[in-house]
Amino acid sequence: MTTTPRGTDRQAAARDHLWGHFTRQSAWEHGVPTIVRGEGHHLWDADGHRLIDGLSGLFVVQLGHGREELALAAAAQARELAFFPIWSYAHPQAIDLAERLASYAPGDLNRVFFTTGGGEAVETAWKLAKQYWRLRGRPGKHKVVSRAVAYHGTTQGALSITGLPELKAPFEPLVPGAHKVPNTNAYRAPEHLRDDPKAFGRWAADRIGEAIEFEGPDTVAAVFLEPVQNAGGCFPPPPGYFERVREICDEHDVLLVSDEVICAFGRIGSMFACDDVGYVPDMITCAKGMTSGYSPIGACLVSDRVFEPFATGTTSFAHGYTFGGHPVSAAVAMANLDLFESEGVLDHVRTNAPVLRSTLERLLDLPIVGDVRGEGYFYGIELVKDATTRETFDDEESERLLRGFLTPALYEAGLYCRADDRGDPVVQLAPPLTCGPAQFDEIEQILRGVLTDAWARL
Repeated sequence: MTTTPRGTDRQAAARDHLWGHFTRQSAWEHGVPTIVRGEGHHLWDADGHRLIDGLSGLFVVQLGHGREELALAAAAQARELAFFPIWSYAHPQAIDLAERLASYAPGDLNRVFFTTGGGEAVETAWKLAKQYWRLRGRPGKHKVVSRAVAYHGTTQGALSITGLPELKAPFEPLVPGAHKVPNTNAYRAPEHLRDDPKAFGRWAADRIGEAIEFEGPDTVAAVFLEPVQNAGGCFPPPPGYFERVREICDEHDVLLVSDEVICAFGRIGSMFACDDVGYVPDMITCAKGMTSGYSPIGACLVSDRVFEPFATGTTSFAHGYTFGGHPVSAAVAMANLDLFESEGVLDHVRTNAPVLRSTLERLLDLPIVGDVRGEGYFYGIELVKDATTRETFDDEESERLLRGFLTPALYEAGLYCRADDRGDPVVQLAPPLTCGPAQFDEIEQILRGVLTDAWARL
């Protein structure tokens, strides 16, 4: 048996052996874009082409690429204790990180259940909600409510909570009991509500109450919401929305889960975005930015109320992951959060977020740009055929625009971001939290050039 040396032809090896996530493998027949290095706010591919990272990898790399402090923290921990599970045991890194996350969390969210990623954290929250109500003597409360177009993960439970039919159809039947309500896309709100954000927020929140009442409050366990919804292109909550949602959940005795896999760790401004928006949930799911992507980890933070029936006796939560709370990942998370504090990252985001907004809003003078929306360092730019009527592109036009032109053109122009049509066509941006006005201008100029060219090709 002969073995081909690794790396002799990576393009061929990628095409023959690597299965890309959410990737049309046929596209790789024309070449596999391969990123080989990152430093600060920039990336380089195998051909030496430089790109500004306008998406923080995948809403992950909060502190930028090439942070030696985080690499050294991983190496030091691997030498001391590379792995041990938190199944019936603990290790110092998991203990310290749990304590630290609880100190950042609002209200009484004092208990931390570690996972290895965001989808697992969402899966954990639904399973925990089901068992919580069973232990409370209300086993009928098993359903969940979430929003249309929202993405919550790919496992069978998290995918059921996800509100994107095209992602779900190939894997049905999914977990039963997941119900959808309208999202907070103000740009596509009913016409009579578009000019009254508070009324739109009340309308959207009341649809949650309506869904709970229709299904029966004795059957609904939890409501899953992102502080700022990702899929569809960054939908911020209208004024009063989460205040009303919290009232509805309390009225019907339903748990509120804040899915902050993207929004936590400074993406919106605070460690947890529910603080930015102004509500206290019963659970928080988080992941990506906890380590700035230098090692995988996720978590579900749980209130004292939800943990209480597990605190004594023989009851346990029969759920876990081999690599949940991994010592190396936990050590990297602690080092990452140290840098957040020593470098004043949250203050930097709060100071510069209005600058990012105003910089991107300059693009509204382009006829192809219908809306610029988001919060913090998390934005979506919706593309339209007619900005006056808000007419969008049909499926064929969207395919040609996004995949046929924008994705390769933005890459070639030196911007890594996401051209997405889960919902209406958008360009999504989430630069590292260490970026400032110079990087915002660079991103805007690249977008302006490529979007101008796109409009000329329509």
